Amino acid sequence: MAPQVSIVIPLYNESEVLPHLIARINKLIDSSPISIEVVLVDDGSKDNTADQIQALSLIDGRYQCVLLARNYGHPLALTAGLAAANGSEAVMIIDGDLQDPPELLHTFYELYKQGNDVVYAVRKKRKEGPLKKFAYHLFYRILKSISYIDIPLDSGDFSLVSRRIVDVLNKMPEESRYVRGMRTWVGFKQVGYEYERDERMAGDSKYSFKKLLQLAYNGIFNFSEFPIKLITNMGFFSISVSLIYLVYNIIKKYVYHAVPEGFTALLFAIILFSGVQLFSLGIIGEYVLRIFFQVKGRPLYIVKKRIVNKEEASPQL
Repeated sequence: MAPQVSIVIPLYNESEVLPHLIARINKLIDSSPISIEVVLVDDGSKDNTADQIQALSLIDGRYQCVLLARNYGHPLALTAGLAAANGSEAVMIIDGDLQDPPELLHTFYELYKQGNDVVYAVRKKRKEGPLKKFAYHLFYRILKSISYIDIPLDSGDFSLVSRRIVDVLNKMPEESRYVRGMRTWVGFKQVGYEYERDERMAGDSKYSFKKLLQLAYNGIFNFSEFPIKLITNMGFFSISVSLIYLVYNIIKKYVYHAVPEGFTALLFAIILFSGVQLFSLGIIGEYVLRIFFQVKGRPLYIVKKRIVNKEEASPQL
């Protein structure tokens, strides 16, 4: 019989925090009237995270593990977990660092039972450095202002989504995934729940500045028309500046009989238009790059091994 709720947890080099995570998940499952399974996805860890979750899945039927062939990144590891989840009613998405409390499952489930297909967590307070908090705060507000969908402020992947939402997400083949945006795009009734985010239990954050930047790019380029329209606006602006400068020089020459100073004007024009062109090419390149990877039609990820109900499954593509 399928469990009512699946908990999907992507993991990458989380051997230090994993025992604490499992202890809290076990306590949650033991005290819950809901039937729960846990899907642990190893995203190509270099420590012994994969060994730990394999051993756990072999002795505890409430857990299944999915081992990916390499490190694909958090969004694709999460995608693999959603594809493996068997929860008949809903799936809870949570990171493995224990910054998000798994005990909120019961609160989320009650809100789901009230008719909400998505219950997403809203971070009212983050226990991180001031620079990082400011960057997150600024990004979410920029994205909301330019996006063509209403992505909730200060909400991450931590959420509980209904089975029908999961089925729709599993059918979406896009390669550059921004799951919280995809979740919003699907629609249905969605509600936020405010909580205070904890500090990481152990280890270091696996999201480098480069990965955070890539995630931000996926959010902006996948759910906003602003970048491509910005090129058009910059083109109009550049033409306007050029025409104004042209009129200025004509007046200066024929009204005041002054010879325009050519070198400074030429240098200014070259720098301005070269910068605009390079910036525009960069924006177009981001779209072309996404098209390039998408049209290849490669699998989003490769599953090296999957262990379900104490039985080892064969490798999957």
